[in-house]
Amino acid sequence: MVLTHHEREPIAFDNGTVFHFLDASPQEALQRAHELAPGTDVRIGGGPTTVREFLAADLVDTMHLTIVPVTIGSGTRLLDGGLPSSDDFFIESVTLPSGRAHQIWYRRRED
Repeated sequence: MVLTHHEREPIAFDNGTVFHFLDASPQEALQRAHELAPGTDVRIGGGPTTVREFLAADLVDTMHLTIVPVTIGSGTRLLDGGLPSSDDFFIESVTLPSGRAHQIWYRRRED
């Protein structure tokens, strides 16, 4: 599923992958994704604005971030409203051997 402001017909590929285009809220998009792929995981990929909308709607169970340093002041902030709380998520951080990138996993607590 591709969130867009310009809906269009789905695009189907020979390998069975289909891109569905939808102009919807995060809640509506997630519901539609579950309808299209029942019983499977739904993954959100996108820019910071899309991810922030899903986080704000409390629809993220697991988040994997790879952080690579960039020039300060460029780009769009992903976590502008602050980091997800350790009260809500288990947080694991790993620095890659090169030291130039860091990976952080947030996994929703079930308690």
